[in-house]
Amino acid sequence: MNLKVIAFDADDTLWVNEPYFQATEEKFCSLLENFLPVHTISKELFKVEVDNLPLYGYGIKGYILSMIEAALSISEKNISVEVVETILQYGKEMLNQPIELLNDVEHVLSSLKNQYRLVVATKGDLLDQERKLKKSGLAHYFHHIEIMSDKKEADYTKLIKHLDIEPSEFMMIGNSLRSDVMPVIAIGGYAVHVPYHTTWAHEHVETVLTHPNFKQVDRITEVLEIVMKFGSW
Repeated sequence: MNLKVIAFDADDTLWVNEPYFQATEEKFCSLLENFLPVHTISKELFKVEVDNLPLYGYGIKGYILSMIEAALSISEKNISVEVVETILQYGKEMLNQPIELLNDVEHVLSSLKNQYRLVVATKGDLLDQERKLKKSGLAHYFHHIEIMSDKKEADYTKLIKHLDIEPSEFMMIGNSLRSDVMPVIAIGGYAVHVPYHTTWAHEHVETVLTHPNFKQVDRITEVLEIVMKFGSW
């Protein structure tokens, strides 16, 4: 085996992301709790988010629009302009959050940089993901940055073709089985799952994955051991 490229997901693999969405959802539910129970508001917001993915894609800006749409639906269009302004402010606060790197990320990147081409392969809003990467201070570790509209087999095939490698020369590391592991394995690449303590419901998959090209670790530092032993994967 001849591994050439190691790609990393960004949100909740390199830095904290999902907790900011969850904290904002809690504020959103509190904002509208006079209309419906909190758990019902949460379910309605999730439904609107998922329905809007084909239109808005992933990221905070689409989330802001979905919160406004959900608020209008939940309130039967009885929310005030002040509520809309509050929701917009929630979104701006999310966009201005500091970047909190996850433990040992920089150690892993610095250990691998001179041995492999490192890539960021993340989905979401282009401007927001570029902002986060710049604020993270990690950009200099990466040979290529790929901000994807989605992470399906065709998206990874396109990335691998752009990198001018074979799928068997590509390894993806991330916190989502749905987005970072299953599509990569399906096209013949390698994938390492590094679970994060909280994951967006849309990324959940009910499966026990067993595949010769797949490994799961508890800590991102274990990636170094896997790569060192790659010949006997």
